[in-house]
Amino acid sequence: MTSWYCGMSSNNTLQNITGTIALAGAGKMGGAMLTGWLAGGLDAKRAVVIEPMPSAEIEALAARGIRLNPKDTATVETLVIAVKPQSFREAGAALKSRVAPSTLVVSIMAGTPMKALQEVCGGAVVRAMPNTPAAIGRGITVAVAATNVSTAQRATADALLRATGSVEWVDDEGLMDAVTAVSGSGPAYVFLLAEELARAGVAAGLPEELATKLARETVAGSGELLHRSELPSSTLRQNVTSPGGTTAAALEVLMGKDGMRELMTRAIVAATARSKELAK
Repeated sequence: MTSWYCGMSSNNTLQNITGTIALAGAGKMGGAMLTGWLAGGLDAKRAVVIEPMPSAEIEALAARGIRLNPKDTATVETLVIAVKPQSFREAGAALKSRVAPSTLVVSIMAGTPMKALQEVCGGAVVRAMPNTPAAIGRGITVAVAATNVSTAQRATADALLRATGSVEWVDDEGLMDAVTAVSGSGPAYVFLLAEELARAGVAAGLPEELATKLARETVAGSGELLHRSELPSSTLRQNVTSPGGTTAAALEVLMGKDGMRELMTRAIVAATARSKELAK
């Protein structure tokens, strides 16, 4: 069996998911998922949100029919856990009453293994790692399912996760630490690139406001080009690089000894190691 396979092709949609979906934790990521579900056609009356400090935006959704912090603790067909990992043990114990053996439990918490989810909450567990571009529907999520997750439940999880971007499935939970290091933490690396590109522009003599604008729009535009193009990133890079030109001069530094390749490798190793530590 392979350890990775592409995002599943499923006819399952948000509109035909059955039963109640409870969302525990409606912060930035949980809130983005909820917004995506509603925009994708999920009936608001079937959504339950458990959030002790709901934002004004989440409270406003109650007017559309979602049940916010209901007093009943009836079991649900699907529970999505989006609380902070350090709050999971306490929150999970309170959520356990909502979980039946057949409940699909989808976790988007970093560093929380399926074993811990099964011990605290029970149910049929899917562990997922999204990233912050989910807030604008451009996220990438990697998910892994426990052996007791049915085909129908996997399709339900896929539809819920796909509401905020694309989804890839793996069958080896051990890959999730590296996934966290690459895509979960990855947006911060891109933002750092924009930050440092602007700083270097100022050092080269540009006004700060102009340097910041140039860096921001260059990173954003290049990302969109990469998104729309079918060409590999290496080919797009080569297309910008004229032999002996300014780009080639810069890349000689970035791709040289102790350059970006070595730095990024060390960064991913460090983030992967930290993710493993958090899971203990």
